[in-house]
Amino acid sequence: MESSEEEEDFPSIERIIPQSKGIRNLCCELLNLKDAVENLCGNIHTKYLAFLRIFEEAVEMEHELIELRKHISAQGILVQDLMTGVCRELEEWKQSIGDNHESQHDPEIPELQDPSPSEKNDGKIIFLENVDVLLAEHKVEEALEALDAEEKNSSELKDSGDTSTSEVSEFKSAFLKRKTMLEDQLVQIIEQPSSGVLEMKKALSGLIKLGKGPLAHQLLLESYGLRLQKNIEVLLPLCRVCPKTFSATLSKLVFSIISLTTKESASIFGDNPIYTNKIVQWAEREIEYFVRLVKENAPSSETVSALRAASICIQSSLNYCLMLESQGMKLSKLLLVVLRTYIEEVLELNFRRARRLLFNLVEPDESLLFSRLFADSLSAFATSSESCIIVDSGTRFMYIVEDILEQLTPLAIMHFGGSVLSRMSQLFDKYIDALIKALPGPSDDDNLIELKETIPFRAETDSEQLAILAIAFTIFDELLPNAVMITWKRQNENSEPKNGPPENTVPSASTTIELKDWKRHLQHLFDKLRDHFCRQYVLSFIYASEGKTRLNARIYLNTGEDLYWGSDPLPSLPFQALFAKLQELATVAGEVLPEKEKLQKILLARLTETVIIWLSDEQEFWGVFEDDSTPLQSLGLQQLILDMHFTVEIARYAGYPSRHLHQSASAIIARAIRTFSATGIDPGSALPEDEWFVETAKLAINKLLSVSCGSDTSEVNEDHIILPDEIVTDSDDTASSLSTLESFESFASASMELDSPIFTDPES
Repeated sequence: MESSEEEEDFPSIERIIPQSKGIRNLCCELLNLKDAVENLCGNIHTKYLAFLRIFEEAVEMEHELIELRKHISAQGILVQDLMTGVCRELEEWKQSIGDNHESQHDPEIPELQDPSPSEKNDGKIIFLENVDVLLAEHKVEEALEALDAEEKNSSELKDSGDTSTSEVSEFKSAFLKRKTMLEDQLVQIIEQPSSGVLEMKKALSGLIKLGKGPLAHQLLLESYGLRLQKNIEVLLPLCRVCPKTFSATLSKLVFSIISLTTKESASIFGDNPIYTNKIVQWAEREIEYFVRLVKENAPSSETVSALRAASICIQSSLNYCLMLESQGMKLSKLLLVVLRTYIEEVLELNFRRARRLLFNLVEPDESLLFSRLFADSLSAFATSSESCIIVDSGTRFMYIVEDILEQLTPLAIMHFGGSVLSRMSQLFDKYIDALIKALPGPSDDDNLIELKETIPFRAETDSEQLAILAIAFTIFDELLPNAVMITWKRQNENSEPKNGPPENTVPSASTTIELKDWKRHLQHLFDKLRDHFCRQYVLSFIYASEGKTRLNARIYLNTGEDLYWGSDPLPSLPFQALFAKLQELATVAGEVLPEKEKLQKILLARLTETVIIWLSDEQEFWGVFEDDSTPLQSLGLQQLILDMHFTVEIARYAGYPSRHLHQSASAIIARAIRTFSATGIDPGSALPEDEWFVETAKLAINKLLSVSCGSDTSEVNEDHIILPDEIVTDSDDTASSLSTLESFESFASASMELDSPIFTDPES
């Protein structure tokens, strides 16, 4: 019962006891930790006081050592004085004895008063001790003055090595030893990073006074080189933040140090050629290091950012070289030499990337937004939804080129403009090759068959083919030259500094010639595309019917249905078909090439020339005439000559007379006459005068035009062959026909639409 009552009085005792035990243990541990911390703090405080006491004792000991050193030095001086006094007395005693002895033998000799060697040694020892004290206290200026004064006043030190006594040799040795110690202290001051500019200058002047000019100059270069290195180490982490302007900041840093070093060298060492050459050599090494840093920290060489960074590097560094030229430092040539490899690499990789971007071999950058200017200039040639691909390719080409040109600075253009133009021509050449692959017919260049850089488009109609030619022509004749000239003009405006151009940054006199040669090269590249089009177009005309040639030589052999020769002769059927074909193409050209009369003339002239050139080179055609078994008649020769005159008059009427066409037609006529003459035909009696052929060809053109005007069944109904009178081929105004020069009305003056019911076109 008692236990139960106790349980009732203390109902929760069993639950409290285990917890209270844990709390007691925790409290005990905390108390123990507190005691340990207090003991530790007490030990630290005790040890800190002991450290302070030891430090104070060390300071006092240092002062005592200094005093002891001074005391020892004073005692040494006293001992030295004592020894000197004793030695002096001994010498006097010996001298007095010697004088008495000599006077006894020769009383007439006067007494000699030589200075005591001990007195001389005393002064030397005191001097050396004073220098030692100055060196110990690092009073380099006072020590330098003392050594310099002693060297000037002491005849023993002036001797070049003639030491007659051991004392003199020992003194010179001790003196030179002190000079070496002073030199070491001066070198330490110069090499100390914490030394100020004024302190370093004084140390350098001290070395020069000690006769250590070359060493002082070398230390000057090393000091500024070390300062440049530290500044570069601080700058390098920022190259990732501003990659385009990093090279400009670095060039400013490098060339500023070079300029400062040059000024300091001139102020301390003067215009000594030896030191000037060393400055130049040092500056060249720093420039090479600068270019290496630019390469290592520049963006990837194939990016536009790398091209911009390289251009800024050229601009800024050459401008700083200009400033250095006023100090006699000509570093522009060296800079261009060491930069050329890097710049050429950046240009090459940028244009390789441009090629891949042009033909969609890489994804374009997000920043690649086509210029509306280029798009507006080329969009007029989009004759169909499919041909928009060609327009987009031309717009892309121009934007890529413009993007590259915008990265160039004036001095980069001045020194690397030729390389840029060359690579731009190569890019345009690749673009022309791709356009040739887009035209129908086999390529003249077998290498183009395996060309990977192509445009996913195939021109089938005349309008699509003309659109390709128009886009290429607009790029080479307008957009590309204009973009280049704007960039080059900016270079001419900004390249001339206020104080006059430096020796190596004067605009080259060959810049204009360089641009003309580049434009001429672009012309040749476009001619490659034009000639391919004309060749395939003419071949499709000549071999239009199941591979059989339309210009068959047998039409000139008979007087049957193939020849219309009466009171009003006409050209043969193939050349009437050529006339209609040119009219048809002129109609399409007028629609596809608005305001491109120059290009229309170029194409029509070249097409006409291509027909004559093909006829001149076709051996199968001439083989028929040269076959001895073939009967030739004068009527066939007249028809052939009339066809040639008719072709020349077509070109003259349309406003694109060509000297080359005139010469080729004349060559065909001359060859035909020789061939027919070989069979016994007399051209003089069988052929009419040249004026007759000219007049007949002109009348034939007028007749074809007048007949086509009254026809309602023509497939061709257009007068767009009517072009301005401007001559754009290689001719001049003097070669309008094969024999005479007369002014006849053109297709424009005829004011008639063409329709030709006179012949049946095999294509129809």
